[in-house]
Amino acid sequence: MIDEQPKQEKLDFYGLGITPKLLGILEELKFTTPTPIQFKSIPVTIDGKDIVGIAQTGTGKTLAFGIPLLQRISQGVGKALIILPTRELAVQVNDSLGKIGYKMGIKTAVLIGGEPARKQLEALRRNPQIIIGTPGRLNDHLKNKALHLDDIKILVFDEADMMFDMGFAPQIENILRIVPKDRQTMLFSATMPPAIMKIVQKHMALPVHIEVAPAGTPAENVVQEMIMLRLDDKFPQLEKILNEYAGSILVFSRTKHNAKKICQKIVDLGHKAVEIHSNRSLGQRREALSGFKNGKYRVLVATDIAARGIDVDGIELVLNYDLPDNSEDYVHRIGRTGRAGKFGRAISFALPSQSREIREIEYLIKKNIPLSKIGMENMPSRPATQSSQPRNFRREAPRQFSRPASRPFSKPYAARSERPQQAEGQSSRPYQSRSPQSSSQFSRPASGQSRPYQSRGQSRPQTPSNPLVKIIPQQATEQSRPRQSEERTPASKRRPKPQYGLGQVNDRRRSGGFSKKR
Repeated sequence: MIDEQPKQEKLDFYGLGITPKLLGILEELKFTTPTPIQFKSIPVTIDGKDIVGIAQTGTGKTLAFGIPLLQRISQGVGKALIILPTRELAVQVNDSLGKIGYKMGIKTAVLIGGEPARKQLEALRRNPQIIIGTPGRLNDHLKNKALHLDDIKILVFDEADMMFDMGFAPQIENILRIVPKDRQTMLFSATMPPAIMKIVQKHMALPVHIEVAPAGTPAENVVQEMIMLRLDDKFPQLEKILNEYAGSILVFSRTKHNAKKICQKIVDLGHKAVEIHSNRSLGQRREALSGFKNGKYRVLVATDIAARGIDVDGIELVLNYDLPDNSEDYVHRIGRTGRAGKFGRAISFALPSQSREIREIEYLIKKNIPLSKIGMENMPSRPATQSSQPRNFRREAPRQFSRPASRPFSKPYAARSERPQQAEGQSSRPYQSRSPQSSSQFSRPASGQSRPYQSRGQSRPQTPSNPLVKIIPQQATEQSRPRQSEERTPASKRRPKPQYGLGQVNDRRRSGGFSKKR
């Protein structure tokens, strides 16, 4: 991969190679100033080169690949396929590109889960030039042979790292095997995990690497804060924050069940809130997102499925009620605020046992987050750093694990010097596993002696056992079944099986089969 910087220095869409017709549409839709990722990637992608774009969330990556894609399709290059991880992102990209494509006569089709397949099949029959979908539903249409990718000339992966985190790697590999190799591939992501590097090395031809911000860089206009508190103090602190802020608030929960529970508690407090997660239907998720955008709901409680699928301007606060499982998701969460040059605020709740997760987040963003403790006055204070670097950048001494004195072993083990000395010839076992009488009957015979043979019908001597159990020795009777060896016929008297040659077998088949007589 190589780094390529555009020659144009003026931050506007003029001089980037965009056609006058498309420039007029962008100006009509009030797109006048490109973002850094748009300014650097548009000239490269218009030339038909493969590109790997790394940019933090909320930097306008949709138009970074959408403008060149629409221009190349209008010039008759071919069709395009855009793959995204979530339904919300697919609908959002379709809304952004659909407005421009409608004015250019370019049709789009959205293939996502949760919608009737009949509606999507009708959209495919209209022969759309741009297909937008999630990996799961795209593979369903490919399996049913309702979707054909033979004429795809432009392939786009948006939020590629999230797709691999959600387990879409097999579906993506299947799509890459079907699409033509002679194509342009554009990959946009906020981070660059090893799984994406494999796709870049295997399926892309000398891509141009454009990085406007290091991977894992949070938004610059977001003021971050970390609050350490107990689990029972989380919701009272959330209630206090809801009363302090008057704008729209986005609350992130780690699980779907907890998101529903939090939302119901917020509604009980008198606030207008709605939830969004994977258990909600597509219609419910659309209604929740549109209601949050137009101000119908002030609070939106969501899981990480909405960390990259929400493009709402004016979110005042992002509240991490639960820390994310992956430290990279923290960057995407707080990126929902402080967009379009505005300032935002991000507050995160952390438990005392999550100090490791806090260090991982600080190591990723290369910044110390201000920490405050609520209701935990007796806890030790946060260790001060000796330098301006975050703590994890210095090598720390390994932890020394020792058992505290207040928790001794349940069964103390005596030292070797304190054990009682055993007499010579005495067994080293601390206890006798069997009684002397039982052990003598089942003991191994001495060397040179053989164990007496017991016939099949002879009963073994009874051993002392529970007196309530009565042991009845097995006796041979005339009605007992004889041995299998007594039923067999000697080999000399057995009648040999008939041997048939190939000709005899064919003759007998023609005559109607083999005879039962030998």
